[in-house]
Amino acid sequence: MASSVTRPSLHSRLLKGAALVALAAAMAGCAGKSNLTTGSISRSSKPVSEMNATELRGAAETVGRAYAKNPKDRTIGLNYANVLRMNGRNDQSLAVMQQVAINNPNDREVLAAYGKAQAAAGQLEQALGTILRAQTPDRPDWRLKSAEGAILDQLGRSGEARQRYREALEINANEPSVLSNLGMSYLLAKDLKTAETYLRSAAGQPGADSSVRQNLALAVGLQGRFQEAENIARRELTAEQAEANVAYLRSMLTQQNAWKKLADDDSGNTN
Repeated sequence: MASSVTRPSLHSRLLKGAALVALAAAMAGCAGKSNLTTGSISRSSKPVSEMNATELRGAAETVGRAYAKNPKDRTIGLNYANVLRMNGRNDQSLAVMQQVAINNPNDREVLAAYGKAQAAAGQLEQALGTILRAQTPDRPDWRLKSAEGAILDQLGRSGEARQRYREALEINANEPSVLSNLGMSYLLAKDLKTAETYLRSAAGQPGADSSVRQNLALAVGLQGRFQEAENIARRELTAEQAEANVAYLRSMLTQQNAWKKLADDDSGNTN
């Protein structure tokens, strides 16, 4: 492969963010579809997935104070780790989840969230072990199957990853987060047309959230249809959220004229 140096470099730099989006979407379901709020701290708080950067920083301070008062409270610990991760404070999120896991060693939701924190901190092999420990063969959880797939994708084991996604879909057919992760698996392999097919299916399912549509927008944009990608990214979002999504797309698609290189790569690949 003459371009073996160029392709992995482009793959890692352009699509690393996409891999993390897929991972986050996969593992969000392990903690209630990423709808964790500040919970007992404020009943009116919105889900962290809908907060802007200022709101996330405020939430981290608020939940942090509650955590300092009661570090053994399972729900507060889960919420604090989640808000920290959303703020990009992955090492601190992992430290919090280590303590929560110590206090709740057999709790599947806690173990799943711990695996999520490990993966976000770059500890992929450890995260995979934690997710496998949380899974039970007699009562398999589709969320954990999907989370396992997302980690396997980041480890470059795409065949195994897609098998886990399909196993998750056997348990919960047409679940949009799983279809989205399956699509992102193909996107990471630069099979953009197959990725778009799965992501369109995911976006069309009841319950599909903005992260699914963002993934679809990315797949469309990487094929050079940027206006269509912008339209998808702006759909059903506030003006601030839409602009953030479009800015993300632009940054991904303009790196070293990356989408054009990917499209040229794809046209030279006849798989």
